[in-house]
Amino acid sequence: MSTPVDPNSEKHHRTEPAIDGSPPVTAVSARRLARRRRGEALRRFARDYARNRAGIFGLASLLTIGLLALTAPLFIDQAHLTITGAPGESYQPPSWQYPLGTDNFGRSVLDLVIWGARVSLTVGLLATFVSVTLGTLVGVTAGHFGSSGGLGGRIVSTVLMRITDWFLVLPTLVLAVALAAVLPRGTGTIIIAIGLTVWPPTARLVRAQTLAVEARPYVERARALGGGHAHVMGWHVLPNVMPVVLAQTTLLVATSIIAESTLAFLGMGDPTTISWGGILEAARTAGAISAGIWWYMIPPGLAIAVVALSFTLCGRAVESVINPRLRGQS
Repeated sequence: MSTPVDPNSEKHHRTEPAIDGSPPVTAVSARRLARRRRGEALRRFARDYARNRAGIFGLASLLTIGLLALTAPLFIDQAHLTITGAPGESYQPPSWQYPLGTDNFGRSVLDLVIWGARVSLTVGLLATFVSVTLGTLVGVTAGHFGSSGGLGGRIVSTVLMRITDWFLVLPTLVLAVALAAVLPRGTGTIIIAIGLTVWPPTARLVRAQTLAVEARPYVERARALGGGHAHVMGWHVLPNVMPVVLAQTTLLVATSIIAESTLAFLGMGDPTTISWGGILEAARTAGAISAGIWWYMIPPGLAIAVVALSFTLCGRAVESVINPRLRGQS
């Protein structure tokens, strides 16, 4: 007597005709089906994102600036960026030879801005990575143990959130300046100072999303079948909060770049590296503001504004694609 076959069982296989006329083949495995679904989700995400004109503009701007930053060593002589190797005269106005003029040492401001994008973008991306990683870890841990960890878990969740609230009430810029002043001066210090100060909003956002995910039936089933804390957080909670983390990441990059420029403008950055904030700080120190040398101050400021706006537009576009409530509003 044959046993009935459950059509929803993973062991059940159905046949599909091949496109090229060859004999039918067995249906795809569970892993291949999962990869197919992920591919369809990515294509659907790209299609929905492409409908957002502001997001496309922001992405195109970022790709252009990123390409210029990556290829800068191919068309910029690093010797011309040094004080002793500058080929031009000081404070030359914009011309065909120097489209954005020269600084007080005779260096091309256009070359400085393009080269400074390398440091500013690197610091912004790495600081965002530190911030998002820390915020996601704290948010997922606090949300998970706060909802299913018993008395001890609730204590852990409360302690983590009180630490988060403490960082929230502190002025971010003041705390970053204090950290940059205490630690050795350098690009790594700027990354750590920014990453350790802008993570609390991510932690609170991820915690709220974690609490929503923890209340879903499949998480309760996984917990009832013996899934531990690491299994639930790693296999069920984290994949479902990643869309929110992605949207938050695109928004935090702009904040990190502005913070890096601010710290460099205040003299907390590495004086041996060229960044947009460092260019502004050098222009202020050289007296370009009082002398009316506008071509020394405006280009790096516009670069900061364009990159920050582009990341913000990309973040809003990603958020509108992920959140169905926001679709059609951008």
